[in-house]
Amino acid sequence: MSNASLVTVFILMGFPHAPALDAPLFGIFLVVYVLTVLGNLLILLVIRVDSHLHTPMYYFLTNLSFIDMWFSTVTVPKMLMTLVFPSGRAISFHSCVTQLYFFHFLASTECFLYTVMSYDRYLAISYPLRYTSMMSGSTCALLATGTWLSGSLHSAVQTTLTFHLPYCGPNQIQHYFCDAPPILKLACADTSANEMVIFVDIGVVASGCFLLIVLSYVSIVCSILQIRTSEGRHRAFQTCVSHCTVVLCFFIPCVFIYLRPGSRDAVDGVVAVFYTVLTPLLNPVVYTLRNKEVKKAVLKLRDKVAHSQRE
Repeated sequence: MSNASLVTVFILMGFPHAPALDAPLFGIFLVVYVLTVLGNLLILLVIRVDSHLHTPMYYFLTNLSFIDMWFSTVTVPKMLMTLVFPSGRAISFHSCVTQLYFFHFLASTECFLYTVMSYDRYLAISYPLRYTSMMSGSTCALLATGTWLSGSLHSAVQTTLTFHLPYCGPNQIQHYFCDAPPILKLACADTSANEMVIFVDIGVVASGCFLLIVLSYVSIVCSILQIRTSEGRHRAFQTCVSHCTVVLCFFIPCVFIYLRPGSRDAVDGVVAVFYTVLTPLLNPVVYTLRNKEVKKAVLKLRDKVAHSQRE
């Protein structure tokens, strides 16, 4: 990172809203954040204690829940501080670097993980007899490790490109967390090359992952249509609907913010709220309400806890 950076503190301006809404928004986002953390912790606990859920699909789901819990934690607590404390808008230069790194690290890891999960569903539905041997424990661990390492490398590129530039003047970030597009606007140098590389980098990762996910689900649909029983087809479709829901809710806002020409601070801030605050909550909601196995495991855990309290 550049030694010419004279800015030591950035000011997060938040997303546009009337000051009178500070308290209501604080309450809403706090509740959503708490539900997000508790919901994802519940999924981690249920999958941990129920041996019937020790399968590749739920192994990857534990990774997703862990990511979503921390993905929300990277941005939401600081956003809550900006809503209620005037001094809460300030963030040090190094804290901003750290926040941007972990934000892109978790986001890109989640992007890669969705791709792996779609591949897992493709193998489970297209090759049911060979699925267990093809998706062994070591294979799952290797794929999961690959997503985390790829996310770390991708984020390192984003962070280096953003903070290698000098920041010597304006320090007001038109956002509620440190992200590359609004920070680059404050640089005291030409950012066109950096913006292009970041655009291409994110574009290749996002479009590449999304294309692989689409190809996986096209193959899955073809395999499902070959299933003879309507009950089998229904179960197979239902297994994939949950994954498709969270994938679309994650990719659409990201593409809107990072891969469209021009940037509008007000619009970007509102859309960012969707995938940093609401999307991490969708994971536990979708996977518990639409998944019979998880619902059954949650009820079993509840009955076990109630039984132990009676004794």
